[in-house]
Amino acid sequence: MPRKKKKFKPIRSVLLFFSIALAASVIIYFGVRYFNEPASVLYPEFGISLPTGYGIHGIDVSRYQKNISWQQVREMKIRGISIDFAFIKATEGTDRVDEKFGRNWVFAEKNNMVKGAYHYFSPGKDGKKQALNFLETVKLKKGDLPPVLDIEELNAVSIPLMQQRVQDWLLLVEKEYKVKPILYSNVDFYNRYLSGKFSDYPLWVAHYLQKEKPRIGRNWLFWQHNERGQVNGIRSYVDFNVYNGDSISFERLKLK
Repeated sequence: MPRKKKKFKPIRSVLLFFSIALAASVIIYFGVRYFNEPASVLYPEFGISLPTGYGIHGIDVSRYQKNISWQQVREMKIRGISIDFAFIKATEGTDRVDEKFGRNWVFAEKNNMVKGAYHYFSPGKDGKKQALNFLETVKLKKGDLPPVLDIEELNAVSIPLMQQRVQDWLLLVEKEYKVKPILYSNVDFYNRYLSGKFSDYPLWVAHYLQKEKPRIGRNWLFWQHNERGQVNGIRSYVDFNVYNGDSISFERLKLK
């Protein structure tokens, strides 16, 4: 017996049409959102625009921010954005300790702020002695961020000598904490004097007035994108930063 030809049911064609139309609408919607999403969004409460696409935000402080109310810093949350970490200046040169370091370190921890400490490097002074100043002052422990070396000036020192002293600091501190320190610098200084020599160290880069990401040709871990932020509990301007990763990698970054 010959087979009967199947009749094409109109309802199937309608469903197919709507399925295709729905899929196309979803693709167009998210495509438009992706290509039209602003690179930064103004947050009046913080006094600045924050770059989009980053979920972890933080600040860095020193004696210039005077006495900070870390409870207010920790409690501030604007449209889902909070201060998730803080880098605190600890030392400078071979013998200087930031006058607010002790207070900041204690109260940041009491208010459950993820914290890290940094040393401001003096190129004209011995790198190992500067490392000892940092190590004698800062007692990092589990849950803290890796140590940071802030290098942003040459001070008439030859480039090779500056680089050797930086390397001396990094190696000694790495030996103590069993983790590679983070290198902080601005884009211009890094490209001129550090590029190619310290590419195996995590980078915290400063580059202001950029909306999406810093203009640097290597991987970076933190980006200091603005120096005129405002935060509850701090009466002066403060530097704002973002972490280049998700919460899982941020947890892995902390000292074990």
